[in-house]
Amino acid sequence: MPAAMSSDNALSPTGSSSGQLLGLDGEPLRIGVLTSGGDAQGMNAAVRAVVRTAIRLGAKPYAVMEGWAGAVAGGDGIRPLEWDSVGSVLQRGGTIIGTARSAEFRERAGQLAAARNLLEHGIDRLVVIGGDGSLTGTNEFRKNWPSLLEELVEAGDISAETAAAHPVLMVTGLVGSIDNDLVGADMTIGTDSALHRILEAIDDISSTAASHQRTFVVEVMGRHCGYLALMAAVAGGCDYVLVPELPPARTGRRTCAPSSRRAGRPGAASPW
Repeated sequence: MPAAMSSDNALSPTGSSSGQLLGLDGEPLRIGVLTSGGDAQGMNAAVRAVVRTAIRLGAKPYAVMEGWAGAVAGGDGIRPLEWDSVGSVLQRGGTIIGTARSAEFRERAGQLAAARNLLEHGIDRLVVIGGDGSLTGTNEFRKNWPSLLEELVEAGDISAETAAAHPVLMVTGLVGSIDNDLVGADMTIGTDSALHRILEAIDDISSTAASHQRTFVVEVMGRHCGYLALMAAVAGGCDYVLVPELPPARTGRRTCAPSSRRAGRPGAASPW
């Protein structure tokens, strides 16, 4: 019977592959991965999956450190990653490759610097893990890529051959948001962990609510999306739930607590 394998060694870096992923220049594809904006639980797992899948398929993964700030700065801001670079990261919070907001990247000069620095490593594929602002900025960068290359060639910062070998920037966006507010996605990165923490909080206060005959209101994240509030109400056995998609009448908020007490539930909880 084969020995059990740990999750960190579930895939071998020398595992079988149908072939190596090559770019237009005949070299192995170089894929950059970055996390941008606010951190979300699960980002490290996503980075690990990108890196190890890339290696297994013959591509070369790079970390763009501190979000787009690393691309603009260049140098050590863009680092090659190996199989062991992402070992034992599944249980760690935050993001091991850092995240930051970059004002320079919003400017044309910053995007020119980012494009030049990425091309120094032959990177024309990116996996960006972030929220709405991060992915919107990345999409603008993707659309500007051809014109950025033209300016870099004219300035002599890159050769025409380099521009011809990397004519298009291909981007995959992974939504890092605990709100689960993307249509068409089963669950965004961080949502499950956030829901777990909310339920822990509800469990912790339930005994106090019952002991003191108090009604607790639990405010959760979500902004314009009520997923966390709704799922927490169902899983936590709450009596009421208030979500932005279906706002209650002004008088409804005042009657929630009195009506729960009349029903004999002094320890009610209502996430919103």
